[in-house]
Amino acid sequence: MVDAKKIPPSALVEGLTEEFKEMKEIKVPEWVEFLKAGIHREKPWEQPDWYYRRLASTLRKVSLMGPVGIEKLGQEYGGSVDRGSKRYHPASGSRFIVRHMLNTLESMGYVKKDSKGRTLSPKGMSLIEKTSTKVMKQMVEKNPDLTKYL
Repeated sequence: MVDAKKIPPSALVEGLTEEFKEMKEIKVPEWVEFLKAGIHREKPWEQPDWYYRRLASTLRKVSLMGPVGIEKLGQEYGGSVDRGSKRYHPASGSRFIVRHMLNTLESMGYVKKDSKGRTLSPKGMSLIEKTSTKVMKQMVEKNPDLTKYL
């Protein structure tokens, strides 16, 4: 069993994205092509599979950050707002997207709601461990020096 914290975040999110793309129970809403990440962005996403990537990223963040709420995840996905000649200032990401992602993960059984926030369910923990092991094996095939992490 491989610890998800030892795997590079981009590799784990990529692996989870592939897992989510294969699942038939995920229905991508029609409005995703018009949505942008928050007030700090000017245009919508350019990646066609951003919905699956955000699902994977949200699942990873919930697993690492413990009981977490919508406000904290919105701050995690935020950025800086360009205000013209004034200084930049931080802005939260879209909490609508965070809420939708958490509700989707809850309906699939990967995240459960607690009194302190959202936490990872045993099913979600299993998915992350399975995916992180698979990703690490792929990384070891490319670089045999990483066998000590298996």
